[in-house]
Amino acid sequence: MNTKPKRLSRKTIIKSPWVNHHIDKVEFPGGRIADQHHILEHDAEAVAALITNEQNEILMIQAYRYVTDSIEWEIPAGLIDPGEAIIDAGKREVFEETGYETSGVKLFYTYHPMNGISNKVFNIVRGKALARTGEFDVNEVKSVTWHTPETIKQMIADNTIKDGYSLTALLLHLLQT
Repeated sequence: MNTKPKRLSRKTIIKSPWVNHHIDKVEFPGGRIADQHHILEHDAEAVAALITNEQNEILMIQAYRYVTDSIEWEIPAGLIDPGEAIIDAGKREVFEETGYETSGVKLFYTYHPMNGISNKVFNIVRGKALARTGEFDVNEVKSVTWHTPETIKQMIADNTIKDGYSLTALLLHLLQT
């Protein structure tokens, strides 16, 4: 008996630079066959950066989200470019989305946000803010602000922060502070 599911066949529905959609025929360890197991395959991992300042406030952005027709409170995040290190990608995303330089950036956590249907990998890094030497991209970001841990807790309690990536990072951070 197999110890993990085994792909028997694959049909590719969509192939793009952002995501590939496959339908696999899968045999599970107990012998059950799933004829149509939908898979979202991502070629690039992502990184989100939880950045604090000297007052222990957390750097947040208001991001335009077309898919949900909303403006959401989030921490800076984005895709890791081919060949780019996780830490470098986190620093780059912070600078692009906020204009802040960073220091002491380290990998904090890595996880699969939808492991039942997707191979997507989310990485969370943490670090400290230095000077603001740039501007943010107004096509992606409405505003950049600092929030105290107490304010973040209230925003979570009020369901103001809806982005799962940010929620995961913030809750993990708050658990350790």
